[in-house]
Parts: sequence; C-alpha cells; structure tokens
Amino acid sequence: MRYDLIIFDNDGVLVDSEPISNRLLAGYLTELGHPTSYEDSIRDYMGSAMHRIHELVLERTGQRLPDDFDDVFHRRVFAAFERELEPVPGAVGVLEKLAAGGVPYCVASSGSHERIRVGHRKTGLDRWFDDSRVFSSQDVGRGKPAPDLFLHAARCMRVEPAKCAVVEDSPLGVRAAVAAGMDVFGFTAMTPADRLAGAGQLFFDMGELADLLV
Repeated sequence: MRYDLIIFDNDGVLVDSEPISNRLLAGYLTELGHPTSYEDSIRDYMGSAMHRIHELVLERTGQRLPDDFDDVFHRRVFAAFERELEPVPGAVGVLEKLAAGGVPYCVASSGSHERIRVGHRKTGLDRWFDDSRVFSSQDVGRGKPAPDLFLHAARCMRVEPAKCAVVEDSPLGVRAAVAAGMDVFGFTAMTPADRLAGAGQLFFDMGELADLLV
C-alpha cells in the first residue's frame, strides 16, 4: 500500500445518504420560501457543512434561515435515515481489505458527529469506526473546501498529509483535499466526473477502490 492513511468522506462515500439528505434539504428550503430543487441541492450544497448552507442562503436572498433550522433539518434527516439508509455498495468490502492489510483509515465528514454516528449505527459501519477514527467539521470550525478538516484528521492520526489518500464524492471535498496536499480519489457514482476534475484518479464502483489504492 502506497499510503499511510486512507481518509474517507462519509456521506455518499460510506453511507448512501446524499439522495436522502438532499431531497429533504430541498424540500425544507422550499418550504421556507427559498425554492430549491433536488438537483439544485446536489449542485450547491452536497459536501457542505451546515454553516455554508446558511451563508449561501443569506448571500443569495439577504434572509437568514430560522434559528432552529439545523435542529429541524437533522430531526427529519435522522428519522429518514432510520427508515432508508444503507451503506454504499462495496464500502464494507473496502474496509475489510484495509483492516486485513493493517492500513490505517478514518472518516472526515462535513456532517456533525451525531449525524456520522446515527448513519454508522443504522448501516452497521460503527464496527469499523471507533471514536479515534471519526472526524467532523465540528472539530475545526471551518468545513470543506477549507483543508482544515483533512489536516486535522492527518495530524490526529499522526500521518504526514503527503502520505494520505482522500476518498471524496463532492467538488468541495476534492478542493479541500487538494488544498491539504493529499492525493484524491474521486467517486463518481453521484457526481459527474468533470465536477471532480481536481481528483488524481476517478472511479465509479466502490468495489474498485482497494485495488486503486495499491
């Protein structure tokens, strides 16, 4: 293995949550008077920390989202996760191969620790990620595309950024990983390849990843 650490994004890479959360986000923003389609949400907010949603809405409309926006949105998302969420096909197999090979890995997500944990418990991925392997934008204050989260994860895992590979499916995440000086593997199952052009390598099937990392 040519990397000392594999850093996974969570939503859309480990758990198949992006269709669920973006459907609900588009609906909630529309309900609040900010018409948003599912496609708009994927384009504008996929991979974002919650603060970026607030910032973009304020920038575009001059209006602030309600104070309880995050709480209401997360309640809706977590309820939907309990009904619908599944792991991304092939993700468990990749984790099994990394663990069997003794390759360190972790998750670094724009989502909150609670969101990560809810999704991992529902999908059974919690067995692969103890607290020492879970990093959230909550830990650093600035979400992607800033490199802070990935650099924080590498520092905590005691690996130099240049020896890390990041697995991402959002343009924001790719930009963050590139800015952190890490190699990026862009997962194109939901995102067109041209939107992940900053990634050094692109792949469509998560089952391919373990072989690509060698």
